[in-house]
Amino acid sequence: MTEVVDDELAELLAEVRRIEVQSSRLATGALAGGYTSVFRGAGIEFEEMREYAEGDDPRTVDWNVTARLGRPFVKKFVDERELTLLFAVDLSPSMSAGFAAWSGRQMAARVCACMALSAVRNNDKVGLIAFGDQVERFVPPAKGLRHALRIVRDCLALPPAGGHGGLPAALEFAAHVHRRRSILFVLSDFLTGGWQRAIAACARRHDVIAVRLLPPELDAPGDGMVRLLDPGTGREVVVDWGSEAVRRTFADRVARWRTAVESALRRARVDRMDVPLPRVPDRDAIARPILEFFRVRELRGAKR
Repeated sequence: MTEVVDDELAELLAEVRRIEVQSSRLATGALAGGYTSVFRGAGIEFEEMREYAEGDDPRTVDWNVTARLGRPFVKKFVDERELTLLFAVDLSPSMSAGFAAWSGRQMAARVCACMALSAVRNNDKVGLIAFGDQVERFVPPAKGLRHALRIVRDCLALPPAGGHGGLPAALEFAAHVHRRRSILFVLSDFLTGGWQRAIAACARRHDVIAVRLLPPELDAPGDGMVRLLDPGTGREVVVDWGSEAVRRTFADRVARWRTAVESALRRARVDRMDVPLPRVPDRDAIARPILEFFRVRELRGAKR
């Protein structure tokens, strides 16, 4: 028994090291610039007004005050605030299943690694909320590479939760466990409901980003009979994908689910990052959605 545990631990540590290497390369490249401009740029606060001095940036001149007092005044800002990133990671059974090269849990760990290493390089804090049908693990926010890797390890190593539907509880926990405004990444497949009101309430306190992990089985496979197992209930069904009616019904349900999730997030003023799970290992599959999220958010302007 001990040998089995040791083998699993060795495999887990090797996986963490692979993720660390991949994420380090990404976090020092384009992702680093995106993180800085989208998140760090929102941390500048006005402190005071003072008279213009030689060397001041002309762009900081307050022309209304200057015109009223007859001499130039500039706005002074304090340095960027320290940020806190929280990762709420779904441990429900569906996150460990599917036909992709990486499960939802494994992809979530990779996204967390990219963002956590960017946070480490900016001297920001990172924390973890892991949930299934309830909050299973809370790692308080802290700084440092060792702490960031601990969070990635937990994303991979924590056992699958025995149920689902705990997203509302995780969001309520996040809203109260860290009073200061934070950046909350919610990593889930969002296949269950009941979270809409909780995410809207949480978004009033934190900057919430829904990372929707999209398995390839959302697209119907080729023709033929396929035996499917529900990872949550253990129920087996046989589906005839050769039936046009079956394929059409499945596509309609997926489309309605996508629309419902996207509409709920828009109403809650929550940003969405869609991360398709690749059928074969692909590092670009990690970087592409993050960079696209940064691009869209920069164009619209970071939340303040």
